[in-house]
Amino acid sequence: MDRQPAEHSPPTAAERALALARIDPSPDHRQPKTGRLVLASIAAIVGSLVADALLVVIGEAIFPSTKGYVHFQFSDYGKLTIIGVVIACIAWPIVTRVSSAPRWLFFRMAILVTLVLWLPDLYILHQGQPGDAVAVLMVMHLAIAVVTYNLLVRLAPVRAPRRRGRGATGTSARSSASD
Repeated sequence: MDRQPAEHSPPTAAERALALARIDPSPDHRQPKTGRLVLASIAAIVGSLVADALLVVIGEAIFPSTKGYVHFQFSDYGKLTIIGVVIACIAWPIVTRVSSAPRWLFFRMAILVTLVLWLPDLYILHQGQPGDAVAVLMVMHLAIAVVTYNLLVRLAPVRAPRRRGRGATGTSARSSASD
């Protein structure tokens, strides 16, 4: 009996999950330039701290009872903001390395992380912290995500694949539209 090899086995659950998340260990694009990544990281840290400070001022103006709220002190939110933004800045080049659609994946990661970071806010609200102050903290988390995401993906974007000239096969690079 001559057995024919199976055409294709169905993808495993792990393969389906990786495809859904657009994880591809060999994406076509190139990594962001290091200098641009450093610039984007500095801009994200500074931009997030400025956004936080502005939101504290606005929050205290709208909700005067929050003036002097402990979590509105720069020393309190500043170090946590810097830690979170640095983690995002480390994550961006990793995502660009493992995903064929890094902006798509990083955007969804930013949403997920923001939702997770709201859990401590909801916890302190449940513990009796003022609702208006907690609402400002939640908006601060959202602002950090928006600022950081946009600065990283726009100032340190993935680069187009290298053009291939005549290689070992003797063919020249063609646009994908002609394929």
